[in-house]
Amino acid sequence: MDKQIKLFLDFLENDKKLSLNTLQSYKRDILEYKDYINENGLNYLKISDEDITDYLSSMKKANKKTSTISRNLATVRSFYQFLVKTKKIKKDPTIGVKSPKVEKKAPSILSSKEVELLLDQPKAVDLKGIRDKAMLEFAYATGMRVTEIISLNVSDVNLEESYVICNSGYKKRTIPLGSISLKALQEYVEKARPILIKNDDTVALFVNINGKRLTRQGFWKIVKYYKEQAHIDKDITPHVLRHSFATHLLQNGAELKAIQSMLGHSDISSTQVYMQFQDDNLKDIYKKAHPRA
Repeated sequence: MDKQIKLFLDFLENDKKLSLNTLQSYKRDILEYKDYINENGLNYLKISDEDITDYLSSMKKANKKTSTISRNLATVRSFYQFLVKTKKIKKDPTIGVKSPKVEKKAPSILSSKEVELLLDQPKAVDLKGIRDKAMLEFAYATGMRVTEIISLNVSDVNLEESYVICNSGYKKRTIPLGSISLKALQEYVEKARPILIKNDDTVALFVNINGKRLTRQGFWKIVKYYKEQAHIDKDITPHVLRHSFATHLLQNGAELKAIQSMLGHSDISSTQVYMQFQDDNLKDIYKKAHPRA
């Protein structure tokens, strides 16, 4: 089973081009499933739909969240689809297994005023302040995932043409940079980063005070710190900035397809969740302007 799991993860990385964060999620899920198989003396190649249902029940008894169980089933389903594709088994045992219903929560977003308040917190008076200002402005300007941002290299950003190239996700995408974000990023790249890095061979765009590539945890701590400085009661994470980016674009008239492209969503349905936050003003404009509204 270990060999097939490795081949499965290699397939996801090299053929499906999944991001590092998504790959880690798949790996956690499939290893958890492997542990269950081993603990119960089962043969993973001779699994029935009842065995899969029992596995889901065991997670429910362990008080796992419905969303966790649903995601785990999706991973196991993908694994068996891979085994069918590679002719290791003839039938996918998960076909008749229904995923538990997950209540979709509306993404948490900030208002334009809250975003402005948060982004005004870092003061570009020292190296850390210059970096933090550039990072927060960049996160809101691009809507990129935190993993994508910390994975960026200096060569991925074109300051002259005002855009960034994101190589993570299901395909490479180009995202424009606004003037405020561009200005903050230029100041960081020219004034702060050269001093922060300890080695000229360092390629990472955003680095910590030790000159090494910034981590996810480091990014989260920075966002949390400035959220507290701004006295904003909402729980703010880097992903909330991504949600806010998409929502504010939509509210200001951007096309859903363009937002999908910038967010790197492979399916438009993932982007449509932001439709619920459209301003009533846009609906009024539509009703007045559209001949069949």
